[in-house]
Amino acid sequence: MTQKIVKAIGWVTILLATFFCIAQTTVSAQAKTYQIGTDVTYPPFEFANKQNKYVGIDIDIMNAIAKEEGFKVNIKPVGFNAAVQSVQSGQLDGVIAGMTITPDRKAKFDFGTPYFRTGVVMAVGKNSNIKGFNQLRGKRVALKTGTAAADYANSIKKKYGFKTVTFDDSNNMYEDVTTGNSVACFEDKPVMQYGIKQGLKLKIVTAPANTGWYGFAVKKGQNKELREKFNTGLKKIQTNGTYDKIVGKYLGTKTNPKVKGKTFTIGTDVTFPPFEFANKHNKYVGIDMDLIRAIANEQGFKVKIKPVGFNAAVQSLESGQIDGVISGMSITNARKAQFDFSKPYFTSGVVMAISKNSKITKLSQLKGKRVAIKTGTSAADYANSIKKKYGFHTVTFDDSNNMYQDVTTGNSVACFEDHPVMKYAIKQGTKLKIVTKPAESAPYGFAVKKGHNQALLAAFNTGLADLKASGTYDNIKATYLGTDDKGSVNKTAANDSGDRSFIGLIKQNQGALLSGLKETMWLTIVSIFFATVFGIIVGLLGVVPSKFGNGVSSVLIYIFRGMPLLVLALFIYTGIPSLTGQKIPAFIAGVVTLTFNEGAYIAAFVKGGINAVDPGQMEAARSLGLPFGKSMRRVILPQGIRIMVPSFINQFIITLKDTSILSIIGLMELTQTGKIIIARNLEGFKVWTIVAIMYLVIITLLTWLSNWVQRRIKV
Repeated sequence: MTQKIVKAIGWVTILLATFFCIAQTTVSAQAKTYQIGTDVTYPPFEFANKQNKYVGIDIDIMNAIAKEEGFKVNIKPVGFNAAVQSVQSGQLDGVIAGMTITPDRKAKFDFGTPYFRTGVVMAVGKNSNIKGFNQLRGKRVALKTGTAAADYANSIKKKYGFKTVTFDDSNNMYEDVTTGNSVACFEDKPVMQYGIKQGLKLKIVTAPANTGWYGFAVKKGQNKELREKFNTGLKKIQTNGTYDKIVGKYLGTKTNPKVKGKTFTIGTDVTFPPFEFANKHNKYVGIDMDLIRAIANEQGFKVKIKPVGFNAAVQSLESGQIDGVISGMSITNARKAQFDFSKPYFTSGVVMAISKNSKITKLSQLKGKRVAIKTGTSAADYANSIKKKYGFHTVTFDDSNNMYQDVTTGNSVACFEDHPVMKYAIKQGTKLKIVTKPAESAPYGFAVKKGHNQALLAAFNTGLADLKASGTYDNIKATYLGTDDKGSVNKTAANDSGDRSFIGLIKQNQGALLSGLKETMWLTIVSIFFATVFGIIVGLLGVVPSKFGNGVSSVLIYIFRGMPLLVLALFIYTGIPSLTGQKIPAFIAGVVTLTFNEGAYIAAFVKGGINAVDPGQMEAARSLGLPFGKSMRRVILPQGIRIMVPSFINQFIITLKDTSILSIIGLMELTQTGKIIIARNLEGFKVWTIVAIMYLVIITLLTWLSNWVQRRIKV
């Protein structure tokens, strides 16, 4: 027995030892340490801080990726040339040192996903009169050994007749210019910008040239696992915002305390892909959306996106309901009179599109014909500016899809649209074709109300500059337009893959449709409750023995029943805030609108229902000694209610349908949800059919309820 126990203990000991060895090996493998080479003097990408610790964009990115992917790095600041040679000899596992990806380098190294876009600039002394390359003839120019900037300078020095001198580090190169030994130096733009911000007495005099990307490199055919970890980790930190924070830390200015931590409401369109549209998950994406979110993240504030449509967004901004608008909004002199614009973030042009089978190929063929345009857009302004010259007339729409449909159905012979937007729509399957070259090119800008939200505007400009410097801006554009800025749409971004049948569309968008239906029902129930209260009070005022009360009732019914619901909604949502300076939430504005409009109708049939009761009933009640109030409550109202109830239910149905008009102020009810889905897949007929059926099912159920109540009352 004792021997068995001893053997058991021995086996347990062996198993435990084996387990701990395996565990230790696993942990060791998981926490593998890689030797990463870098430069010693290349701020803001790598440099030693006051505590002699290496920091910078490259260092912080590498450390963030290592943390994200569960490995360790030992940073070796050996200098650029030494780092490159050490990787080639196998002394180091990788190098991250602002290393531009070139064909020559790709022959010797495997690069990770490009992580920063740069370009070469020329800098001169602050007091220098040199402004361009043509003034360098016969003069000396400073370069840094082994850099892309040096390669570029050497490629043009024969053309411009200058001679070069090389240095192993940036600081000595800069000193050679500031002391006057050299008249200029060539450097990567972000590095030069950082140096000047730190007090370097130089100035940049040329636009970025020879643009390229920085990449993390490993020896050709080696360390594949490390390169894959870098790529995976880079994607993660770009997605979670860490990347932009790192770049902003070194290239951005200090975050304005007036915007830091605050949340701003930003209005946008609902149908302007690829700049703003809802994806499969009903989240707003697009160039504008990704850009404003990236800037907000980089500048330390938050944004709440309000997809209300272009016109509603502009009006909401004017009234102070929202803080800014980003909606492919062209910067024009007329708009600059009412809004303050950011620096341009995109330049577009207007094109004319026709149906695929149309024979129209030029503007001169539009004479006497109808052309579709979208309200408030630069494309509409351009069309209106030439319609007299070419003799066509226009019809306007509030969203792009309806404008396209008007052309594809033959109601209009052509439409005018921004070039990238039209390219995207055609890629999505819209049966149109572009027949003119881009005209009236205009820059897009982010807008705030004139004289308001200046801190937000400044933060946008700073963030935009930082995103351009880091390459994030180009990545955002490439996601939706491909690498061709002229509008070559990225297929992955453009195609809303999936079943386009009715059933397929319902399955893909059931969450969004049910959410829209829920908002519609909630709006209807809350509004009809308050409308009923309002209507009964106003209706009773119309039958009391008081001329003043009768007058008030008649005036209220006349005003709110006579005013178009659309006008009333915009007046409450944008008009009142313009006068008071106080924001009104869209849902509350919608409820108030329906309360007044539907309440006026309820007041009319309450008043009519009471007046429909035989006047002799009141006279009989009063002759029995009952006061007016008690006569009304016990004799007249019970009879009047029997007359009113069916009308109440009918008004409930009308209120349900009227909620669709509130999409104009951005409420995400069923109609607005339909617009958002169509903006993504451009399946207008099918989506509106689905929405119409949903409305019909609910209205049919309510109609059955109305008929049942009427039968019960008659019994």
